[in-house]
Amino acid sequence: MQETLHLSSAITPLPLPNPNFPSTPRPKHLQFPPPPSTKTISIKSPANPVPPPTPQTSQIQEIILYLDSLGVDSFHCLHSHPPLLSTPVSQIQSTVAFLLSLGLTVPDLRRIFPMCPDLLSSPTSATVIRATTFLLREARVAAPDLRRVIHRRPRLLTCSVDRQLRPALYFLQGTIGIEDVSKFTFLLSCSVESKFIPRIEYLQKLGFSYRDTIAMFRRFPSLFCYSIKENFEPKFDYFVVEMGRDLKELVAFPHYFSFSLENRIKPRHGMCVEKGVCLALPTMLKLSEVRFRARLEVCCSSSAPVRSSPFWINTHGDDVT
Repeated sequence: MQETLHLSSAITPLPLPNPNFPSTPRPKHLQFPPPPSTKTISIKSPANPVPPPTPQTSQIQEIILYLDSLGVDSFHCLHSHPPLLSTPVSQIQSTVAFLLSLGLTVPDLRRIFPMCPDLLSSPTSATVIRATTFLLREARVAAPDLRRVIHRRPRLLTCSVDRQLRPALYFLQGTIGIEDVSKFTFLLSCSVESKFIPRIEYLQKLGFSYRDTIAMFRRFPSLFCYSIKENFEPKFDYFVVEMGRDLKELVAFPHYFSFSLENRIKPRHGMCVEKGVCLALPTMLKLSEVRFRARLEVCCSSSAPVRSSPFWINTHGDDVT
């Protein structure tokens, strides 16, 4: 059978005029429309098959179908983590099966994979299982708490035990003195060199001694997660310049850096100044809005203690009788 059929005009064009003689214009009733363009119709035949999909295309389709079957946002995972495109589907299935064996649910996977698509391409035995073993045996995470730990910080399962997890554990235990690191496992995925040490050095530059700096991080380990430029700098400047308070208060209450500067620290300090009251940092920041205003009213409406009261303070140097 002929593969290609050519459709052409059935009208034969008139011969071109002789260039040596003038040509007369053709009457309008003899004007013919231009011949239709030649079209080629391709007919599929065994000699002209559709090219089969390449192995890579087939693998990507399998990944998309498998992730979609779990309800995972496959487009987000593939777009944010291109190495996933070359990950064998069998490896992804192995990781999923292992996570489900730990007690995680399919809804958990729908949350953690978009958070950390690296987990889908990490070798199951060499990385994921080894990191899980480290959390259970060395970081002392209780088995019932493992699901919560992974749910909060799935990146832990993609970290190298030797280069990342173990050095962070030893630093938090040995240098900072945190006895139970299992409560702060999210810090194990942080770098000692680029995360921990720069924040310790920055607080020392602000005037805190090394001993006080370590004490601050031991009291509030989440301090390691805060940005120097966006958190430490503006809040410390406001504490020193506007509030005019002593550094010892920050040593005792490093949680100050966890409160919003615009929504909590500035408004409440402003109300204290307006009422002429100086409250301790925990009292000023930790109380709910209702309890904080009630505390201000109590401080403003209360009268000074009588001289016989043990709470009376001799501010004039008179003898107390």
